[in-house]
Amino acid sequence: MTTLHAIRGKRVVTPEGIRAATVHVRKGAIEAIAGYNDMPSGKHIYDAGESVVMPGLVDTHVHINEPGRADWEGFETATRAAAAGGVTTLIDMPLNSIPATTTAAALDAKRKAARNKCWVNVGFWGGVVPGNAGELRALHGAGVFGFKCFLVPSGVPEFAHTSEDDLRAALPKLAALDAPLLVHAELPGPIAEASGKLAKLDPAKYRTWLLSRPPGAETKAVEMMIRLAREFNARVHIVHLSSELSVPPIWRAKKDGVHITAETCPHYLFFSSGSIRAGQTQYKCAPPIRDSRNNRKLWAALGTGAIDFIVSDHSPSSPAMKCLDTGDFSRAWGGIASLQLGLPAMWTKLRGQKHSLEHLVGWMCAGPARLAELETHKGAITEGYDADLVVWNPEKRFVVQPEMLQHRHKVTPYLNATLRGAVEATFLKGELIYDRGRFPGAPRGELLRRGER
Repeated sequence: MTTLHAIRGKRVVTPEGIRAATVHVRKGAIEAIAGYNDMPSGKHIYDAGESVVMPGLVDTHVHINEPGRADWEGFETATRAAAAGGVTTLIDMPLNSIPATTTAAALDAKRKAARNKCWVNVGFWGGVVPGNAGELRALHGAGVFGFKCFLVPSGVPEFAHTSEDDLRAALPKLAALDAPLLVHAELPGPIAEASGKLAKLDPAKYRTWLLSRPPGAETKAVEMMIRLAREFNARVHIVHLSSELSVPPIWRAKKDGVHITAETCPHYLFFSSGSIRAGQTQYKCAPPIRDSRNNRKLWAALGTGAIDFIVSDHSPSSPAMKCLDTGDFSRAWGGIASLQLGLPAMWTKLRGQKHSLEHLVGWMCAGPARLAELETHKGAITEGYDADLVVWNPEKRFVVQPEMLQHRHKVTPYLNATLRGAVEATFLKGELIYDRGRFPGAPRGELLRRGER
């Protein structure tokens, strides 16, 4: 185990800007940010050279699936992937584990399954499903960071989707707790209408899947959630925003003072539908990846603040569930494995744009930390904050190969992609947890509870 006393580099990203600096660490926290040559003597110092020193990423949208479906992904493999990708804190979604995290007892089962397996810090979202409004206060008291619901079938039977009536039962309780509701925002009606017209189309063609999940399903769901957030004065967060058409109502609602935020994901910003060939079910997710114009509009919405930040929506499954043999989009599991690759994927796309390293920190560190109310000690290189840090080389290119991936299954649309920005080292509270492909020591990530540091 290597305990860090200081890290210095020519490109340290702080809230005040990028500069050559030495970050002093004491008892797992950032003690000071000093000059580049101001180093403690006789201590362990990591010299990052020309590589970027950044706060560890915070990823608030990760499906780990343990207990119950650890054959899809488990805590050990998911958190190793996180560490290798520079993610130091993640919040686990309440599905697809068995049991789903919809009761305090289920949360306890999940925490027991995670114990002593996590390479990074892990917190938990609770779930809102039909009939569990009476469980929400106990779940909140047990330490979940907020709650997640689906407006369409989730894909697993133990996490049913909610109707507007279900939300009307839950939202007053969440508003009283000041707890955010994270929403998979697609409505069943437009999807059913679109799907009814596709019976004769080839299910192996990506366009068939794309047409089956029209952007209107998302936009109408977003408009409903804005209306409910306004009515109940509740905090609503739209997960994995996919459509440019959903951006204007969110922007207007923000200007009107509605408590609404939104995220998008690397796959909506990196890929476009025009490049997805027939049978490539590794690209299937819901909502779907849309066209290149839509892609550019989502980047623009990040730039204006209409979309708040970027998280992975890491949603893995077994290779068989992706139907790679048949290429049938209608039957394949809808989820993309990407937890390890978000930082280089986004930096690869950012190169040549007007956005900068500071934007990247805002979108992948500080923004998600705010959603989980961790912004007082995570998501920035600032005195008093946790020494959760990532060192990465923004110039280094690499080709994504299966053997470098740490998540359980190596099925991802990023395979064979050339990315720029290689993670070299990851520190958790000043301890080196990842070092150029190695994982020193044993898992030492903490299981986080809301309101506790």
